[in-house]
Amino acid sequence: MATLLGENINLRALEPEDIDFLFSSENNELFWEISSTQLPFSKYILQKYIENAHQDIYEAKQFRFVICDSKNVQVGMIDLFDFNPLHQRVGIGILINPKHQTNGYASEALEMIIDYAFSYLNAHQIYANITSDNKNSISLFEKFNFKKIGVKKDWIFSNSNFKDEISYQLIKKNNES
Repeated sequence: MATLLGENINLRALEPEDIDFLFSSENNELFWEISSTQLPFSKYILQKYIENAHQDIYEAKQFRFVICDSKNVQVGMIDLFDFNPLHQRVGIGILINPKHQTNGYASEALEMIIDYAFSYLNAHQIYANITSDNKNSISLFEKFNFKKIGVKKDWIFSNSNFKDEISYQLIKKNNES
């Protein structure tokens, strides 16, 4: 897959040299809540995942992009998942490493992936699920006109508490490309 180039970042496919970045991200317990992970991943399993990451989104129904800064340092990941070409929809998830947050990387990556999904995947809609306490993500998605379409009460159990999960949706306007 060709690299998606932005002003300050690029989005690219996973590469074998991303193993340490993927290992540290996937095994960071701070992120387990959003990924529904409860156990760490081995490097072996992640290596197999990278080896299979070449699958076409039409086959795998998902694709993970690595977000790199202008110096090609991995700063995060953005995932497309539950891709459904028949119904022209796809889910989106974004993760920026805490030490790289507040640099505008999430905004630029989200803008690029929205354009990609609407232009290249012919998506009619993109959706995201965000816990109600994740104010930064809520603000980010609302900035790009994602609309709150529902709340799943007590949906996520984390740190001995239940959290609501908000469903957001962005529907392509007829004049968007």
